[in-house]
Amino acid sequence: MSATQLDLFALPKITPDFSSYDTILVAFSGGKDSICCVLHLLEMNINPAKVELHHHLVDGREGSDLFDWPCTEDYCRKFAEALELKIYFSWLQGGLEREMCRENQSKAPTHFETPEGIRSIGGQGQPGTRRKFPAKTADLSRRWCSAYAKIDVLSAAIANQPRFTHCRTLVVTGERAEESSARAKYPSLERHRCDRRDSPKLKRHIDHWRPVHHWRRSQVWQTIRQWGIVPHPAYFLGFGRLSCMRCIFGSPNQWSSNFAIAPGQTGRMHEYEQDFGHTLDNRWSIPEMAARGKPYAAIALHPVELKQALSHKYTNAILIEPKKWRLPAGAYGEDTGPT
Repeated sequence: MSATQLDLFALPKITPDFSSYDTILVAFSGGKDSICCVLHLLEMNINPAKVELHHHLVDGREGSDLFDWPCTEDYCRKFAEALELKIYFSWLQGGLEREMCRENQSKAPTHFETPEGIRSIGGQGQPGTRRKFPAKTADLSRRWCSAYAKIDVLSAAIANQPRFTHCRTLVVTGERAEESSARAKYPSLERHRCDRRDSPKLKRHIDHWRPVHHWRRSQVWQTIRQWGIVPHPAYFLGFGRLSCMRCIFGSPNQWSSNFAIAPGQTGRMHEYEQDFGHTLDNRWSIPEMAARGKPYAAIALHPVELKQALSHKYTNAILIEPKKWRLPAGAYGEDTGPT
């Protein structure tokens, strides 16, 4: 059964007892689904003081600009400010580019913000070599970008902060069943991988909830419209999901768009193909994929959003009057991404 054939209304819908948690931690990408996770929590009258957003910087903070949208970090920061929520950033040192190029080096340290400041762990493991792109597969051991730059980073931030021990934490993520048949099999509520509730020493009770798991894309956008949330500029440029700007799952149209708006970084991706001796895609090189597509027409129609997308400072509004809200060009566009 494909994701589009799913009876989403038949999926189990479990709502946790929010009053039992000390902290509600939202893995926040800045994309439509994580935005809706936050809005859904607020609509359920959760105490905002319990809620904190955690965003993982896939390029790190050491100067790499190879994968992500330049404005994403500041967009997430401004979103949190607009809704008066706490936000913490975390990252693998050097980001995906450093890990991708790793040759006879240890995995880089992980850094994460805490209420007391930035903490760092790791970086002393056995040397190893990668020199390859993440694989386009659901297997996270091979699609290491999601594991190393997001999942493992959040786990490190949770496991290495005493404030998450001897208490109850709810981790919220935005996977939806409609996205793929694999994601449709995810439980809506389960123990988080960092849960240690059975450990007498830690007593770290952590649940993992997917509140929008059964939502359709139309419901996601309707909720964002009702709140008057201005979505990330990438959606206005025609991109259907907010992943990395140069996501390994990018379509020919997306690679063509990337060459049109950021030829330098996109060209560097191809230089890595040549350096590694293999292409990101099993069939085509990045320029070959781009040649099979066309830049999104919305790019030429939205110069303000394009400037915002390529800036490290997000200066547009986050909250506007719902009656002034407009559906972005990419709202129902190509939704390529992990399965």
